[in-house]
Amino acid sequence: MLMTSAAQYMAEIQGQLGDSWLAGIYRERILKTRTRSYQFPPLARNASPEIHHTLLGIELKVGRRRMLCPDLATARYLAVFARIGCKAVAIPYDITMISHLADELESSWHRMLLVVDGGARDHSAAFRARLRTLLIGKVRDEIAAAGAGARIPEFKQSTKQRR
Repeated sequence: MLMTSAAQYMAEIQGQLGDSWLAGIYRERILKTRTRSYQFPPLARNASPEIHHTLLGIELKVGRRRMLCPDLATARYLAVFARIGCKAVAIPYDITMISHLADELESSWHRMLLVVDGGARDHSAAFRARLRTLLIGKVRDEIAAAGAGARIPEFKQSTKQRR
């Protein structure tokens, strides 16, 4: 009964989130653009990501692993996927998009958790934690199924001048 109930809640939550479903944003907004793939090093489970400003630049620390990031927007972007536990993700090649997408992904993440807590407030804390775990697993699986894109973005050799 608990599994059926949790599955019903998951479908309801995904329906409530609609266009702001995190995996949907990844598929529709990120993978439709030119991207490059990013492979996370092996990360500790349930480690929360932290962004550190160091003398060498911005670092994303997850557990004991530190990943150097070119800027704060990229660190915020990668932190969302590290929180989910993804092994590889696509990063937009256009750096002007990363900050906006990081905002969208972070708000989607927090909204998903708020909807879980609000929608299942009549249930126990253990049920809400299980539902949260199942939702995060579903998002992780959908992102993994969508793929991380090519390692190096494709560059078109043709120019408008040579028609």
